[in-house]
Amino acid sequence: MKGKADASKKGEGRLKAAGGASKRKKAAAAAGKPKRPPSAFFVFMSDFRQQYNAENPNNKNVANVSKAAGEKWRSMSDEDKAPYVEKAGQKKQDYEKTKASFENKESVSSKKAKTQDDEEAEGSKSEVEDEGSDEDNEDDDE
Repeated sequence: MKGKADASKKGEGRLKAAGGASKRKKAAAAAGKPKRPPSAFFVFMSDFRQQYNAENPNNKNVANVSKAAGEKWRSMSDEDKAPYVEKAGQKKQDYEKTKASFENKESVSSKKAKTQDDEEAEGSKSEVEDEGSDEDNEDDDE
């Protein structure tokens, strides 16, 4: 019986660890980092979803829309997919530019923060030295 109880505790620990990792990912995404661009299929899905919902207004099931889109995507030729691949490529190029500018801003801001921290640390050291030298002078006066 102990073996089963121990096994369940081990499983719970794994679940907790996985939950913590997702929180870190959300924090990183919330820092203003640009989102990854959609693939050609997801570009197709955005167009297909609008068309499908217009043809089937009573359908509220997302799974049905996804299945229909997957079937249509698989049946399409490369020529039919070409406009979506092109749009996805353009979005990827835009993402790369945005990502590069974000990384440049981030590296510049982190360098500024580091220099400010260094300056503050140097300032606090000199203040301590000044205070210590004042105390030495006061002792001499007495």
